[in-house]
Amino acid sequence: MVASDTDTDSGPVVSTTQLVTFLQRVQHTALRSYPKKQIPDPKSYIDLSLKRPYNLSTIESAFNDLTSESRHDQSVPVEKLEKFVKEYFDGAGEDLLHHEPVDFFSDPSGFLSNVENEQVREWAREVHGLWRNLSCRVSDSVRESPGRHTLLLLPEPVIIPGSRFREVYYWDSYWVIKGLMTSQMFTTAKGLVTNLMSLVETYGYALNGARAYYTNRSQPPLLSSMVYEIYNVTKDEELVKKAIPVLLKEYKFWNSGKHKVVIRDANGHDHVLSRYYAMWNMPRPESSVFDEESASGFSTMLKKQRFHRDIATAAESGCDFSTRWMRDPPNFTTMATTSVVPVDLNVFLLKMELDIAFMMKISGDKNGSGRFLKASKAREKAFKAVFWNEKAGQWLDYWLSSNGDEPETWKAENQNTNVFASNFAPIWINSFNSDEVLVKKVVKALKNSGLIAPAGILTSLTNSGQQWDSPNGWAPQQEMIVTGLARSSSKEAKEMAEDIARRWIKSSYLVYKKSGTIHEKLKVTELGEYGGGGEYMPQTGFGWSNGVILAFLEEFGWPSHLNIEP
Repeated sequence: MVASDTDTDSGPVVSTTQLVTFLQRVQHTALRSYPKKQIPDPKSYIDLSLKRPYNLSTIESAFNDLTSESRHDQSVPVEKLEKFVKEYFDGAGEDLLHHEPVDFFSDPSGFLSNVENEQVREWAREVHGLWRNLSCRVSDSVRESPGRHTLLLLPEPVIIPGSRFREVYYWDSYWVIKGLMTSQMFTTAKGLVTNLMSLVETYGYALNGARAYYTNRSQPPLLSSMVYEIYNVTKDEELVKKAIPVLLKEYKFWNSGKHKVVIRDANGHDHVLSRYYAMWNMPRPESSVFDEESASGFSTMLKKQRFHRDIATAAESGCDFSTRWMRDPPNFTTMATTSVVPVDLNVFLLKMELDIAFMMKISGDKNGSGRFLKASKAREKAFKAVFWNEKAGQWLDYWLSSNGDEPETWKAENQNTNVFASNFAPIWINSFNSDEVLVKKVVKALKNSGLIAPAGILTSLTNSGQQWDSPNGWAPQQEMIVTGLARSSSKEAKEMAEDIARRWIKSSYLVYKKSGTIHEKLKVTELGEYGGGGEYMPQTGFGWSNGVILAFLEEFGWPSHLNIEP
């Protein structure tokens, strides 16, 4: 049946706030009014808050007056727009205040004692010191008048990623916490988990980020891993007991409704797996002009809505954007994220099952623990049946043939045979990295994949201009693969892990010395270069990058004789 112009996407949509909808109008006008080379970051408009004493209706009325005489292209004079914004709004980020962390010490006792090289040690102290720059708390004005802000109220202080990301992000927080454990900032780490748990309790899932415009999607589910990391160091059983009911709520979100898919193998066995699926089918408010332009070539409302859902779903994956999600890469308009059963999402959910089983066991719930161990075994079987490719020696994403609402039969040709760093993510899981035969195959495949570059692991082999592709490498993928290889009993895998970690540390150091900052991503095809590409300028700060540097230095140290300079 051919879609008509009036057909619409019937999938779930979580409505946004009146303020977000209005700020999108301001964003649109701004992006039409500024000269192309001077266009501000569209996110900066969606992060504005209403200035007292004005209310939304007053400001809307003033905006209608401003735009009533707009030009044919809907632009207004820039100076008038800037005057309007200054008069009626508090600036983006002004509702997030600096917070001095109570558990920060410039040189904690025993800090990175295995880093013997004084030059590296001094730099590590500087990276550790960056937690103070990224530590914030939500202002009292958000508590008093939440409707005046797109920033969401959180009970505890936060660590933000940095730069344009002036709010807490879900999956970033795992690698931030890894670093906070090295920095011995246990109170701060526990606060991050408390904040994320409060979001799950409110919405049923941890939001992509703590903003009103992020309520329509989550991000890679790593909350259980955060709790596990903190417990591993602090043995805080109270935190574990509080976390279990919250994690059960989150687990249900990822394993039901549109997120749940069933793949039937050749023997007729059904394997339950999960996919990303945003509850949104319009342009993302924080990037609405970009999304509208990207969708402008679609002829029907249905096609546009499906495309917008796939864009928002790629944002839910955390890997926005990548050729992984494109049917016909690198053609951006072939984005089809909802049709992908991703390897790494199911790695995170397998880890969640193992974490919940562990937490229930230490809390005395043997039956619950057994139930989740059984679920983890079932997902492990699904990894072998659906994702594993013996010839490639890696796990491959799976393309759905239909909309994913009904069980479908596995087909070999539906595996995505393109090489991505995420194909090696399962090695992070102990049941995989403890299998010596499997590790040998994976190490060989990784070695021959073309992904290992001078400064770390490439995200993909395709240079598409998207940021989650070549030539970029990202801290989360380095850490997962390195940690998995290092935990195995294979000498070759351990050596590979250390080599990749040292490349990443060295390049991060060189970028820091050159630019004075830690970056969101690196260009791993060259030592000492930060990454680019995608829909925004390169960002600095940077939460998860800091965390992985500190975690790697704790894991591998740095001998005094090993030079970090080229």
